[in-house]
Formats: sequence, structure tokens, C-alpha cells
Amino acid sequence: MKKILLNSILSLCILSFFSFTNHTNKVNANKNNSTVYWTGSKPTGSHSGNVSLKNGYLSFDHGKLVGGNFTIDMKTITCTDLEPDKGGNKLVGHLNNEDFFDVEKYPEANLNITKVKKLNVQEYEMKGDLTIKGITKEIEFNTEIKLNGNSYTAVAKLIIDRTEWGIEYSSKKILGALADKFIYDEMELDVFLVSEK
Repeated sequence: MKKILLNSILSLCILSFFSFTNHTNKVNANKNNSTVYWTGSKPTGSHSGNVSLKNGYLSFDHGKLVGGNFTIDMKTITCTDLEPDKGGNKLVGHLNNEDFFDVEKYPEANLNITKVKKLNVQEYEMKGDLTIKGITKEIEFNTEIKLNGNSYTAVAKLIIDRTEWGIEYSSKKILGALADKFIYDEMELDVFLVSEK
């Protein structure tokens, strides 16, 4: 009887251990089919372009989405609304220098997802640490993710105040620039992710 009781207790302990053990599975994003689309605006208009994913993944625990990490290659910034020889190259050069992203010194940006809350079948509320120019700030955003097993496609819109990451060029808040000269502090980052097959 004691042996049966001991075996039952041991079995329960083993089952409990496996129930609470973290079985995290990292599913990589396809960097060639994933991108970040940026938009910056001023009173007289806006500019936009792409920047490429260097690497990244979403993390799953027993099939439940629990986090992720994504690194952006800041040296891949492009401008899509201007022809290269009609202001596009000039704008990209400006974005690359110290006024904006200083990509020689800070060639990467990173988003580390720290908290995930499922809102409905496809929508999630997320918190994460966003690092740009060596400065890390917590952000919150919603994302829509379509899951098929551990495969996924995901879209998210991040709206950030660039001055919190030390990007203060022509900021009215920082410099008190004239109304027709300043650039809005808010930047939009539209993220499109596709998992690797």
C-alpha cells in the first residue's frame, strides 16, 4: 500500500513538473518578406520609406504566444515617396546622420516584447522595450497576428515620440522651431512580419 501511495505521489510530482516547465519555442521571422514602413510628417507634408528586419522571432509556450525579439538594420533605411535624384538620396543621407538615427554609431534598433495579452482571436496587446540610438523605452501597442500552428503573419502600428530616443532635429517641443519649419515628434512605424516556413 505504501509503495502504491509513493508511486502515486511521484507520478503527480512528475506531471506537475512538466505542467509548469517552460517549453518555449522560437519561430523566426522571414527577414526577406518582413519589413518596417516608416512615416514622418511636418505641417507641409510627409515622407515615408522602408527599413529591413535583420533578424527576429516570436516565442510560443505550449502553443501560446508569450513574447519575441526583433532587430532592425538601420543602415537599410530607404525613402519611397521621392525619386533618388529628386531628393530621395538627400533625405536618406540626412536620416542616416547625427541629426536623426546616426546609423554609423547605432546600426541597429531592437524591440524586445516583454508582455503579451490576448484580446480576441487575432488581436493582442503587447508591451516591449524599444531601443533606438542606444536608448531603451517601454512602449505599448496592439498587433493582429494570424497563427497557423506556430507559423504566423503579423501587422502592427507603433506610434512613438522620436524625442524620447534623442531624435530632436527640428522638434518644435525641443527647439521652438517656426510653424512652417518643424517636424512632428510622432513617427509611425508599420510593421509587417511573416514567419519562416
